[in-house]
Amino acid sequence: MHYDISFPNLGITLDHVGKSISLFGIPIAYYGIIIGSAILIGFWIAMSEAKRTGQNPEDYLDMGIFGVILGIVGARVYYVFFSWDMYKDNLLQIFNLRAGGLAIYGGVIGAVIAVMVCAKVKKLSAPQIFDTIAMALVNGQMLGRWGNFFNREAFGQYTDSMFAMRLPLDAVRSGDVTELMREHMQTIDGASYIQVHPTFLYESLWCCGIFVLLLLYRKHKKFEGELFLLYLFGYGLGRVWIEGLRTDQLIIPGAGIPVSQLLAGVTVVSMAAAIVYFRRKVSKKNNQNISQ
Repeated sequence: MHYDISFPNLGITLDHVGKSISLFGIPIAYYGIIIGSAILIGFWIAMSEAKRTGQNPEDYLDMGIFGVILGIVGARVYYVFFSWDMYKDNLLQIFNLRAGGLAIYGGVIGAVIAVMVCAKVKKLSAPQIFDTIAMALVNGQMLGRWGNFFNREAFGQYTDSMFAMRLPLDAVRSGDVTELMREHMQTIDGASYIQVHPTFLYESLWCCGIFVLLLLYRKHKKFEGELFLLYLFGYGLGRVWIEGLRTDQLIIPGAGIPVSQLLAGVTVVSMAAAIVYFRRKVSKKNNQNISQ
């Protein structure tokens, strides 16, 4: 297997990009290291935001542990459900997280359930919790996508654009390689290469932009829960077009529709409606207070 990854139109070549490191003879996947690091940084972001807004940071440590567990379970269940053909003949592979296979939307759904349960048990404000963890969630997505880079997955269709990424054919899953990629396949030093959209990079940069916007807007929000709604709106907006580029889409059985693209579109519309509704509600309440 060849381990190089390059961005030919940017003049960048990485000669050896492995998928794991060895620690005392035990292989540890970069995917897992990145996800673990993103979780730890997410804890720090959420607890810092809780402290800034006068909440108890310790509450977020407790909720975070529960949320991470449900988030990972949700992400895996979502992925396996829509990729059942990959696992139906070897059910033990469902538990092999080191090979990748976590769907972000499933993780968000798991995190939302965790927040609702914790808010009820601890008698806290769910909208305030959602706002507090919004930046932590988008940070996890921003960093987590780099796990896809090391795994040579979650890439898009053939392109010769400025950010085009060149991958060895023997380092990617055959099911992710399209006929268009094969038509433009190159042979370099006896090895076959495909050239694709680095959609993992697009999404990581998009999430970085969302993170910065939330960071700048958090002191100006109009109602509790707005940051979380803006996060979902912004992420969904980017995912609609990014998902359309990918070749490893999770498809709704029998419908032939990319489930994440459909869900992203529904999220954008519903979150936009929710933001307008709650902003008008707050504005109306403020006007009533002034008139009194």
